[in-house]
Amino acid sequence: MTTDKTLFQPIPRLIVFDVEGVLIPKRRYLLFEASRRISFVSFLKMFWNGFLYESGLTSLETALRRIYKQLRGLAISDLFELYKKMPLLHGVKEVFKQLKKTGCKTALISSGLPQSFIEDLASQLGCIYAFGLDLEVVEGRLTGQIDGEVIKPEGKALVLKRIQEKEGLTPQDCALVADDRNNLPMFRLCARRIGYNPDFLLAYKSDVAVKGDLREVVPYLTGNPIKSRSISRRDLIRETIHIAGFCVPVFTMYWSLNHYLVVFLIFVVTLLYIMSELARMLGMNSPVMSTITWKAAIQPEIYEFVTAPVFFALGIMLTLVLFPPPISYASIAIFTLGDGSATLFGKTIGRHVFSYNKGKKIEGTFFGFLLASLGASVFMLANPLRALAGAATGMIVESLPAPISDNLTIPLVAGLTMQLLP
Repeated sequence: MTTDKTLFQPIPRLIVFDVEGVLIPKRRYLLFEASRRISFVSFLKMFWNGFLYESGLTSLETALRRIYKQLRGLAISDLFELYKKMPLLHGVKEVFKQLKKTGCKTALISSGLPQSFIEDLASQLGCIYAFGLDLEVVEGRLTGQIDGEVIKPEGKALVLKRIQEKEGLTPQDCALVADDRNNLPMFRLCARRIGYNPDFLLAYKSDVAVKGDLREVVPYLTGNPIKSRSISRRDLIRETIHIAGFCVPVFTMYWSLNHYLVVFLIFVVTLLYIMSELARMLGMNSPVMSTITWKAAIQPEIYEFVTAPVFFALGIMLTLVLFPPPISYASIAIFTLGDGSATLFGKTIGRHVFSYNKGKKIEGTFFGFLLASLGASVFMLANPLRALAGAATGMIVESLPAPISDNLTIPLVAGLTMQLLP
């Protein structure tokens, strides 16, 4: 286990920020804003290449080149206008105001946005350095070609190294705030590394992981004491919905409902949710689902397509289809009660993080295991050891950094464990 050692380090002289996913919504600009000016087929190609990168099946450079190729012919002025309409994530301006008071310098390094756009953002936030990709423009329109150091595998690190040489800095003088594996080459050049809503690799390699409001990174950068922990209303609503999934196996068993009927009903609701989210991205909010999304999504999510409910529903549907009762019921109980309570307890009483996943608290996982065991035991009265084994493996999976959503892995691994036990 580890504690928040970053609080005892001096304020860094340079703080480097990734842009997409840290300062602005990660996927919204290219996929849901710029794509409005292109055909639906081109949008699908952009989406597919983004998916391939997120899945680790292609390099960032390849994905970006293919994505920008779909934008050829667009006027650069139109692209910039769409960029200017993009909201900053909640708390961004406050963070940079606080950092400016400390006297440290800040730099923005982006692989996904053009240099001129990053320079504009840096001007808004008072950053000293700004680096983005090179976008080829002929007669005011995009050719679809991009270049620049930042899209290369070690490009961001080379850019940061030049800044350090110019400023006379060492890695001990630098801190980094980033969200995905594209930023890993910069880790060796920064003594303090903060993962903001990090992917599974950064959750493992970062010194600390912060989820939710960007303002929560400030204590780790300035060394100020962290305020007492409390659960936000948004987190409470989100995890209450998650835990309420326990009602699915309860009602299915109590009313003797057909599994496939339940799966079909969940599938229909999921389709309605997907349509609602797509409409919300286009500025058309539905009265019920969009309201729930706004109240339950964490801060970075509210500006993007929120995928967590889709994986949540998919995890329940797959569990009902793949495992017989009562194992399917117990698996869903482990998933809903265990995962939801682990988050609530982790945020309220958690003090120690796992060394292999800085985004998870040991205390949260422990209480998650207790509630998961109780929930599974309701359906596994004839074999409580199976329930305990399923809860244990489910919560181990919950604590691990993984490229696949734990909304899928927790119920499936827990179900498989109970299925294999005698």
